[in-house]
Parts: sequence; structure tokens; C-alpha cells
Amino acid sequence: MLLACVQTDVTFADVDANLQRVLQWVQQAGEAGADLVVLPECMLSGYAYDSRDEALGHALELDDPRFGELARAAAEHDLHLTLGFLERSADRLFNASALIGPSGMVGNYRKIHLPHLGIDRFVDRGDIPYRVHQAGELRVGLAICYDSSFPEAMRLLALHGADVIALGTNWPCGASRTAEVVPPARSMENHLFFAAANRIGEENGFAFCGCSSICGPDGVVLAATDGDDAIMLLAEIDPAQARNKRIERVPGKHVIHRFDDRRPEFYGQIAEPWPKSE
Repeated sequence: MLLACVQTDVTFADVDANLQRVLQWVQQAGEAGADLVVLPECMLSGYAYDSRDEALGHALELDDPRFGELARAAAEHDLHLTLGFLERSADRLFNASALIGPSGMVGNYRKIHLPHLGIDRFVDRGDIPYRVHQAGELRVGLAICYDSSFPEAMRLLALHGADVIALGTNWPCGASRTAEVVPPARSMENHLFFAAANRIGEENGFAFCGCSSICGPDGVVLAATDGDDAIMLLAEIDPAQARNKRIERVPGKHVIHRFDDRRPEFYGQIAEPWPKSE
């Protein structure tokens, strides 16, 4: 199967312009034969808003017809895609992502871990548990940017059976080290594929670093860019590699299984609240 990871600029506060940009990338991915296309966080809306009210005018409800347009493009090219947007639900606002296929929206997610940055200062905290969704033959886990800095969350997606974690992100230049370290670490410790699609360009004083990547089980970098050009990364992946958690490096002498070897009875404290300092 072919996995595509799109690194692109975003037009701030212009959903329709960004929709056209996504459709162009989907066409390019379809022509390349991609099965899954991963696009950045807040792809349809932009990210660096200065207030909740400003962002609400560019948020979409889940039944917005523009998602239907994306589904038609997915059907035309026989693929699935993930992308970020601002979701409006009654009086709530979320930093969200969606998995869209030929039949429509397959799954959605609302960002749980919120940094003090951009629109994340003003959105509601995500309320959808980590889930894995079927995209053709692939099992896809959705995550957004800062989520990837929490190994507990990524492990949950792995435990739910994810073959690939699709991470849309808006890493600014100050997070370039995160872009370098986190994707191979999360793919290695969970023995799965990890696609990190970061945006580029500048927005309201923020510059974004790019540095997108696709990593395979054991943290092998399959495709990556260390720059901030618009680019689509491609990598051939085999879901069977992610599903086989048994690693036999020396037969009978060096064998590990990252899931069977777990000792969750000793991990209780990891889910307890951190005692905040005064």
C-alpha cells in the first residue's frame, strides 16, 4: 500500500481556498497511486487565531457539504485522506481532524492535549476517546500535533490495533526538534507506521518548520524532508509489519514483543493526576 504525507502551506481564515488546495493534493496523490493521504492540522481553517470569536466564523459542522466534496474526490481516486479543521458543535469549538473515504466521513477526532499556542488557547478540550478506524485495508489512528508528545495516547492507538498513526500538525520553527525526534520514537515503541504531516509558511507571526516524515516499525525513516518546501512524501507500507509485534533479531536468543512484554499492573501511577505546584 502507498502512504502519502502532504507538507503544504495554508491560507489563513479561508476555508474554500484551502479546500481547493486539498483537492489539488488529493489529485496528485491519486495519480501517484496513494491509498491514504495525510494532511496537516487545521488544514481548512488556519491556526494562529487571536480569539475564539474570530475562529468560530471559520469552523465547520460535521455535516458541512465541503466534506462531501472531499468524499467525492476520495471516491474518484479510490483513496482515504485525513485532514485538520476547526469543528463547531452547538456552542463548542474544537481543533479536529477527520478521516474521509469514498463513502464519506469514516471517523473524526477532537484534539485532547492543548498547548498554549494559536487557536488551542481558545478551543474546548477534545472529548472523543482514542479510536482506530478502518480505511480500506488499513487501520488508522488519528492524532493532532501536541498529542504525539504523550506516549500514553499513542500507545492507546497502538493497543486499539492501529497500523498507522496519522498525525496532522502545525509545528512552529521552535518545535523542529520535536519533528525530528517524536515520529521515529513513537513508531519504534509501538511498532507501527507513523505519518507526521506538518504545514509550512507563516501565519500571524508564526513560522512553521515543515520537517514532515513517514516512519516505519522500529523507527525506520521511510521518507522525510528537513526543509519547508511544499512536498508530498510517499512510502510503500505493509500493514502486516505493524500487526506483527514480535521482533526476533537473533533466533532463540534476542526476541522481544512490545505488547506481550508489558507489565500494566505496575503502570497505575501513570494515569494519576500530576500534583501541581503552587
